Amino acid sequence: MKSHILVSHPDCPLPAIVEVAVGWTLDAEALALEFRVSDPHHTILWPAPASGRTDGLWQNTCFEAFIGSATGSAYAEVNLSPSGAWAAYAFDDYRSGMRDLNLATPPQIAHTASNRWHATLDLTGLSDLIGPAPWRLAVTAVIEARDGSKSYWSLAHPPGKPNFHHADCFAARLG
Repeated sequence: MKSHILVSHPDCPLPAIVEVAVGWTLDAEALALEFRVSDPHHTILWPAPASGRTDGLWQNTCFEAFIGSATGSAYAEVNLSPSGAWAAYAFDDYRSGMRDLNLATPPQIAHTASNRWHATLDLTGLSDLIGPAPWRLAVTAVIEARDGSKSYWSLAHPPGKPNFHHADCFAARLG
């Protein structure tokens, strides 16, 4: 699994000592993600353990995957909290037509090492929603510091304020 460094949005960075990286593989209809977060000075506020579908995860430290059609405007968003909670949404177009995305099986997220989290997403049926692979991929993170400030991490950022739904964030391809 090749690791990709996420970059902090320039308007709201955390200190340079924090680093966020992600790797992924797509196997049949399962997407495996591994997030690595370096925080040697313990500046990040980590959420308490939780589980199940939970809205609003992006308001705190959270990992995200956006998977979009290569030919259309539909996409899915999956929020993966380091706590173990998750959420999934479907969109018809840029920030419109939002609804809960029913997944064949709930995402699994596990803290596998001191600074690593592994997540598995069952993408069965996703092609019915957004079209067949290959898909566009945006892998992102919201990192909340202990002082309440937030930074927004992505493979790429559009101009302006942080916006993970923007097409410029879908910088990778799946399938």
